[in-house]
Parts: sequence; C-alpha cells; structure tokens
Amino acid sequence: MYHGIINIYKEPGYTSHDVVARLRGILKQKKIGHTGTLDPAAEGVLPVCLGMGTKLCDLLMDKTKTYETVMLLGQVTDTQDTTGRILAKAQEPDLKLAQEQVETAIAGFLGEYAQIPPMYSALKVKGKKLCDLARAGREVERQARKVQILDISVTKIELPRVWMTVTCSKGTYIRTLCHDIGALLGCGGCMEHLIRTRVESFELKDSLRLDQIEKVRDEGRLTAYILPVEEALSSYPALAAKPEADALLCNGNPLFKNQLDFGKAGGGGEPSEGQMFRIYNSQGQFLGVYQYRQDKSWWKPWKMFLPS
Repeated sequence: MYHGIINIYKEPGYTSHDVVARLRGILKQKKIGHTGTLDPAAEGVLPVCLGMGTKLCDLLMDKTKTYETVMLLGQVTDTQDTTGRILAKAQEPDLKLAQEQVETAIAGFLGEYAQIPPMYSALKVKGKKLCDLARAGREVERQARKVQILDISVTKIELPRVWMTVTCSKGTYIRTLCHDIGALLGCGGCMEHLIRTRVESFELKDSLRLDQIEKVRDEGRLTAYILPVEEALSSYPALAAKPEADALLCNGNPLFKNQLDFGKAGGGGEPSEGQMFRIYNSQGQFLGVYQYRQDKSWWKPWKMFLPS
C-alpha cells in the first residue's frame, strides 16, 4: 500500500470523486481521499492522500489556495458560472465600464468578506446537499460565511472578460466571488474558467495527470512522486521520546517534558498553547503529531501514524 500525498492535475470533466475512483484502480488500493472538491468544469491542483496520508485530508483542506480565473461580466446564471442557466443578461450600455472602475471593485474584495455559498454546492442544509435541492428546483436560505481573500490581482481586462489571480482561505467559492463582483459593478457576472494553481506547497508545475500516474507506475517510478507523510508535516518542529517513553508513545499516550529528548530532534524552545510537533521514538522513527496543552504542561496526541 502507498502512503503519503500525490499531487494530481484534475482535468476538466472529472469530479474530485472521479479522480479518487480512478486512482483506486490505478494503485490497487481503497484507502484514498481527496483534499477539497473542485467543480467538474474546473481544473488544476488536487492533492490526493494515500494510505496513512488520508489522516491529513482535513489538515490540507484548511490550507490557502491560489486560482487563476476568467470572469465574464454582464451575465448572471443559476450556478454562478457559464455552465448554468442564464438568469439575466446586461444590455450593452451597462457594460461600458472603465478599466479603473473594474479594478477598484475587484480590489475592494481584498481581505475578509461575508460570502453566501451558492445553491449549486456540496454544502448541506438540514442534512441535504444544496446542489440536490437546486436540481429539484428549490432554493433555501443560506447563511453568509466569512472568507478571506488574501490576494487578488487583475492580469488582463478585455471586457466583458476579466482575468484574475486569487489567493484565498478555505471555503471560498471563486464563482461566487465573480458573481459578487458583477453585482457590485451593477452589470452581473459569472465565472467562465477556473484553474487551481496551488494548494499550500503543492503547485501546478509539479502535478501529474492520471494517465501520467499510470505511466510512472508501469515504469516503477511512482514512489518518487508521492510526498511522505513526514515531509508533508515538515513545518512542525520535531521532538523525540526518550527510550523509557517509547512504549507510551506507541500506545498514543500524552507525554511530559521529562519524557522527551529535546536535543535529539531539534524541537527545543518554549512551546506555545496548541503548537503542533512531529514526534519520533528514541530510534528516530516518525510516529505522529502531538499538540502542546499548556493547562497540563503535556504533549497530547493529535494524529498517530503507526505502522500497521
């Protein structure tokens, strides 16, 4: 079984679940999970977790992401992208916008803003997916959620199209951002194209299409493209257990300061509340991630990666 994270290039037409299903066939293993849904029409970076790496799915979903998108002004659709049914179309005079006007409106979304999730999304309301309700012709009230646009820049304007690069927090819908920009400009807008270029340290240039995965598998080179769990957590400082605490560590027990060898793994210094650490046994084997709890002055297991 493979363990770790592989950087997949999701091609248009595939759902994120389609990618996982096909990978299960390619790798001949069931324990596979993706790290955040990309719409079928969208493409780009989709980190996929394998084996013990599936414990990192939630962690990677929380990371920032970067997208390149094309916004089409003057058109509103039910899906907030060009795959949907057109609800409104601006007249030509409404599209006579100055470039500076468009850029100013877009810049205004930098920072935190309250975004109402689209009806065509996988979010659930009272146990039902919004997209299922939308397909049944129903629209329900959705609560606005705070999202963060960490960076947004215009790369080209050829009205009615605007090319943008957006870096944002988890839970941000780029098609809703396009819709909201269009609403602010008074002409409406929707998303025409979307490519995800980065999820944390996973970048587009390093991603592999599914056909490429099959090729490197057949050539016996697949492991070179799988990021080990330990490396995916390299931003966390490392700590090692003393020999007498190895059994406690293997059983997933909390560890105290006197049970850790601070000099051995290099994770010294005064820990802060909630800080995460990679934990190794006295032999240098990576076994999990522990979180420091100040109230009890101990390190508590957060995720364990014990060999089967």
